[in-house]
Amino acid sequence: MDTGHPAFKEVEQEVEDRLGRIMAVGGSRTVDSFAIELGRIMWNECGMERTAAGLEKAIGQIAELREEFWKDVRVLGKADDLNQELEKAGRTADFLEFADIMCRDALARDESCGAHYRPEHVTDDGEAKRDDENFAHVAVWEFTGVGKEPRLHKEPLTFEYVQLSQRSYK
Repeated sequence: MDTGHPAFKEVEQEVEDRLGRIMAVGGSRTVDSFAIELGRIMWNECGMERTAAGLEKAIGQIAELREEFWKDVRVLGKADDLNQELEKAGRTADFLEFADIMCRDALARDESCGAHYRPEHVTDDGEAKRDDENFAHVAVWEFTGVGKEPRLHKEPLTFEYVQLSQRSYK
C-alpha cells in the first residue's frame, strides 16, 4: 500500500496516538509485572481446565488489570527511539484485549471439547462431553472497543467424510 494513502495515514496516526498515550502514563508498574499478572490469570482461569465461574472471574480481573495498566504502567525511554519496553507495552495492551476475548469465547463454548475441559460438562464416566448440536461451528470474535461487548461471528461446519463422535481417553 502506498504510504501516502489516506488509510495508511489514518492507521499511522492511530499508532502514534496509542504509543504517545502509553508513554504519557508515567506510572509505577513495569510492563513485565502486568504481563506476568495477566499470564497468571489466564493460566489459573482459562487453561486446559476451566469453569464458567473461573472464566467470569477472569473477565473481571482482566478488565481491572487493563484499567490499571492504562493508569499505572511505566515505560522508560522515548517513543521515537528503538524502545523495546514500549514494544512490550504495546503487545501487553493487545494481550489484555485478546485475553478478554479468549475468556469470553471459552465461556460461550458451553461444553468440553478437545483439550479444553469444563468439569461441568462430563459424561457419567468422567469423559469430556461435547455438544455438537450447538457448537459445530467456527467462531471468531470481533473486538468492538474497551467496555463494549465483542461481536460473535459464526460459520457452521459440515462434515462429509468424518462423522462427529464422542472422544474417550480411557
